[in-house]
Amino acid sequence: MKVGFIGLGTMGSGMALNVLKGGHELVVHDINREAVGLHLEAGAAWADTPAQVMEVSEVVFTSLPGPPDVQAVALGDNGLIHGARPGKVYFDLSTNSPTLLRHIHAEFAKVGAHVLDAPVSGGPRGARSGRLAIWVGGDREVYDRYKTVLDAIGDKPYYVGPIGAGSIAKLVHNCTGYIIQTAMAETFSMGIKAGVDPLVLWQAVRQGALGRRQTFDSLTEHFLPGLYDPPDFALRLARKDVSLAVEVGREFDVPMRLANMTYAELTEALNRGWAQRDSRVAMLLQEERAGIEVRVPPEKIQEVLDSDRKNA
Repeated sequence: MKVGFIGLGTMGSGMALNVLKGGHELVVHDINREAVGLHLEAGAAWADTPAQVMEVSEVVFTSLPGPPDVQAVALGDNGLIHGARPGKVYFDLSTNSPTLLRHIHAEFAKVGAHVLDAPVSGGPRGARSGRLAIWVGGDREVYDRYKTVLDAIGDKPYYVGPIGAGSIAKLVHNCTGYIIQTAMAETFSMGIKAGVDPLVLWQAVRQGALGRRQTFDSLTEHFLPGLYDPPDFALRLARKDVSLAVEVGREFDVPMRLANMTYAELTEALNRGWAQRDSRVAMLLQEERAGIEVRVPPEKIQEVLDSDRKNA
């Protein structure tokens, strides 16, 4: 296919080169002409504006820093919208606002063009090697039609749902990661200040239950199916553990903001009469606040896990 690519920075450079390696023609544009030197040497063509990229390409990808950049490239002067025609397709690979993408989608729909959000996860190394997750929101038929290009960019493209769904999945993933990062900084600083060598502490905890599993796998046991009885680990015991950690933090003058919030959450759940239920039952409090009820049939979860094992 003839593929347009805009934004050849830290992430975009590697992804665009992989489009070429996948056997596709490539047309590139970047605010910095020097960023595309490798791509031009490898056979890519240059276009002076995003509109020109859209005019000469069957499908266009952007990889940009944030929402203002995407809006300017998509809808601004000489933006993609000015080169859009019926049947043209635009995938945004940036981490972006789902609200903005729905707006861009609506504007392109007026001229019969398609927009899909397709944020990626894997970092610069993954962008170069092609080991990337790509979470796609938009028209399923368009996703299927251009999956060969997505396969050239990353090894794990996945259709999430309507426009904006890919970006929501990316934000859930990244925000979870930074919350965990903050929590690890807090708890490790407590452990280190309490006298444990940092390397030894890391070696120790990575052998525990949390260290041995993939981050999101624990959701399959309790939160997704809504199963909290009988307990794997009772709420009253989890609250005791967090209480002990908070006490160590106090003893060694280590701020424990997240730990204290967690202790308060577990205490509220305890006061609901859930002491003997599984410790993850505290997640029901957030369901109440959000006004949702999460219930995925266990057999459906198992189908996904079985499919992952087959494809591993």
